[in-house]
Amino acid sequence: QVQLVESGGGLVQPGGSLRLSCAASGSIFSKLAMGWYRQAPGKQRELVATYTSGGTTTYADSVKGRFTISRDNAKNTMYLQMNSLKPEDTAVYNCNANPSVLGWGQGTRVTVSS
Repeated sequence: QVQLVESGGGLVQPGGSLRLSCAASGSIFSKLAMGWYRQAPGKQRELVATYTSGGTTTYADSVKGRFTISRDNAKNTMYLQMNSLKPEDTAVYNCNANPSVLGWGQGTRVTVSS
């Protein structure tokens, strides 16, 4: 079974940037549509960015223009570059297939606060 390990989260001030990484234990990014998800405290998990196997990207309106999803198939790694961060971006971020048919990793926590 493919395992996903997220990293790169942390505490950042509003307006700051972070780059999240998602490392997969197998070569899945060229085969599956993938996504970055987040779950804020007290809220349901939401899909914020997607990357199809063919290379098309989509974004939730709340992050469009600020977040960029990318991947490196050779490294079995997917990224989420997050710029102009806002307090409402505070959440635990996970990667998974889209739809989320793989097991969930532990996620990486992003806190945007001054």
